[in-house]
Amino acid sequence: MFNKILLALAILLFSSNSVLAQKTIVFAVPATVPPMAFIAEDGQLAGYSVDYVKAMAEAAGFTPVLKNVPWSGIFAGLVGGKYDAIIGAVSITEKRKKVVAFSEPYFHAWQALAVPRKSSVKNLGDLKGEQVGGKLGSTGFFVIKNTPGIKYEGYAEVSLLMEALNTGHVAAIVYDHPQVSHYIKTLYPDTLKITSMVDTANKDDYGIAVKKGNSEVLELLNKGIQAVQDSSLDKKIDQKWLGNN
Repeated sequence: MFNKILLALAILLFSSNSVLAQKTIVFAVPATVPPMAFIAEDGQLAGYSVDYVKAMAEAAGFTPVLKNVPWSGIFAGLVGGKYDAIIGAVSITEKRKKVVAFSEPYFHAWQALAVPRKSSVKNLGDLKGEQVGGKLGSTGFFVIKNTPGIKYEGYAEVSLLMEALNTGHVAAIVYDHPQVSHYIKTLYPDTLKITSMVDTANKDDYGIAVKKGNSEVLELLNKGIQAVQDSSLDKKIDQKWLGNN
């Protein structure tokens, strides 16, 4: 009987230590970039990056805490220790690397060429003399602006850009493929499609930003990303949020 009690206490102690040993990582999430991160109808954070973090946490053994934080000042908050990491649609750039450290990339964002479903257009070369839309200031906008023979038109909002294509005001658009995929999947599944990815000089990789020197968190994040990729969970998340267009 005494031995059974000791065994029970040992199991309880081991379980408690395992729970206590699990690291909590606080993530700042700028929830304004569907489908990567946004506020759902129930008021909760949702999106590709949110699901990815949860899958990483389970695989790497940490507890995620997700907080909606406005983009303005988000890097200063990370450096100041308000949270441990930033995830959403954070591009890994050389300029940002001077201020923060980055995990390995978990998402590769490309420029999507979208057209009406009935269109036979395959690439930008098929659009000579046509009106093509892009979001003002975006990579896609500068791609079409610098493509000879294309008439370009800029839009301030992605929603206006997508509707311009849907109504036939432009023959095609070029923009970030996660956002284009999301709009097609949710609003225009029967009328629009992505016909190809546009090659650009710069590949846009999304990563998780952490404070420089925070090697403990960085190692856990990279462990989680690797585990998600090795198990092909990332493909399931791709299908859920981006679908096949």
